[in-house]
This record gives sequence, C-alpha cells and structure tokens, in this order.
Amino acid sequence: MIERNRRANRRTFGKLLLLAAFMFGFGYALVPFYRAFCSLTGINRVGDKTSLALARNTQVDESREITIEFDANARGEFRFKPMQRSMTVHPGQIAQVLYKVSNRTDHVVRLQAIPSYAPAEATSYFKKIECFCFTQQTLKPNESREMPVIFVVDPKLPKDIPTITLSYTSFELGATSTDVATNQRESGGG
Repeated sequence: MIERNRRANRRTFGKLLLLAAFMFGFGYALVPFYRAFCSLTGINRVGDKTSLALARNTQVDESREITIEFDANARGEFRFKPMQRSMTVHPGQIAQVLYKVSNRTDHVVRLQAIPSYAPAEATSYFKKIECFCFTQQTLKPNESREMPVIFVVDPKLPKDIPTITLSYTSFELGATSTDVATNQRESGGG
C-alpha cells in the first residue's frame, strides 16, 4: 500500500511539474502572440516604432483665443508676483507662466498659495498640470524663486468667457494674522 501511494504521489508530482512547465512556456510565449495579434488587428500601435510620428494635440481649438490674466497677493513679509500679467492661449493648448516669490526676512518661511478664478464659471475649465500651489513652499532667508504653473484651458469652456483671471493668495504658514499685521507695521508695509 505504501508503494502504491508513492507511485501515486510521483505521478501527481510529475503532472504538476508538467503543468508548471506548460504555464511558464505559455507565459513566455504570450508576448510574441500578443504582438502578432495586435499586428493583425491593428490595435495597440504604440509599440510600432515605424509608424510613430510627432504627436499633435488635436484638442487645441485654434479658432478661439482666451486671455489669461495673472494676479498675486501676499499675506506676510515676502514678495509674490507673476512674471507676466497676461497671455493669450487657444483652448486645449498647454501653457506655462512663472510666479516669483522672494523672502524678505532673515528667517525661513513656509508658504502656501491658494488659487482663485474669475469668472467663477471658468474654475472647472482651468486645469493645472503642475503648480507650486500643490505643495507648501519653504524659502530660506532672502531667497527668491521662480515657480511654474503649467495649465490648459478645457476646449469646452463656454464661448461667452473670453478672459480668465488666475489669482493666487499666498500665506505664510505658522504666522497668525496678528503676527502678519505687526510685521507689516514694523517693516513699514501697511
């Protein structure tokens, strides 16, 4: 009886070993099969290097122009301003603007910028891809920094909105409104 169990165990082990080898082979062969299938059906052409051409953003509406105005307000002892006051973009066009922040103090400051939009209806159509407002900014004493905002205006923006104003208010973190008012009075800022 023990001998019969050993033979059954060996047979089961052999079958499992063959099954594992088959699964490995199938997984290994899947990539060429997938490429052949995609070639026959014309799907997933990303891997086809011969047909790659320069990508073109087909979502840009070149028949329209939107004026984007930039504004900045600082709440604390630092300067904060856009490097340009406005730009004209086509809906769907990726654009970039720089904001400059300067710490005028002799200590490290942490800042957070909060965006707002006018008109308010434009808020859901203004898409920021990269923005310094996504994270807190830490500036060393007397440090200045240019910070980018990369954005796109959704082509679905209503046609009756020709201008969008992007305004940032930047706050010093850890400072109370009383501290800011006191610091502004002492520095002659207000």
